[in-house]
Amino acid sequence: MTTLLGFDFGTRKIGVAVGQMVTRSATPLITLRNRNEQPDWPQIETLIRDWRPSALIVGLPFNMDDTEVDWSPRVHRFARQLQGRYGLAVHLIDERLTSIEARRQIMERPGHAPPTREAVDALAAALILETWLCEQP
Repeated sequence: MTTLLGFDFGTRKIGVAVGQMVTRSATPLITLRNRNEQPDWPQIETLIRDWRPSALIVGLPFNMDDTEVDWSPRVHRFARQLQGRYGLAVHLIDERLTSIEARRQIMERPGHAPPTREAVDALAAALILETWLCEQP
């Protein structure tokens, strides 16, 4: 079974999800807080060691006019750092509206509490990963 990790990169937090190719599904894992404006590399390393993914999927934010957001160079840098540190394939995918969809899904759950940013970020990472999985042949 091919395992993958998905990332919803943010300047303060990074949502993380795990998924696999067989069912083309993903599950939210955790939301990591950045340290001193840097990703929590020790925690990311632990996730990679524990899950042993074959590839990493990173959401790339776009504006509705199909242009990348102004802070997308930070996402590209994060993706390059992941590839450089762990030697895994890193794929970028359009993450437009995933946080909005994640919030909507949480709000529709019976008896839901107001969604936390952490829950939204982790679910957005799962949606990013599932989008990539569904686009694979």
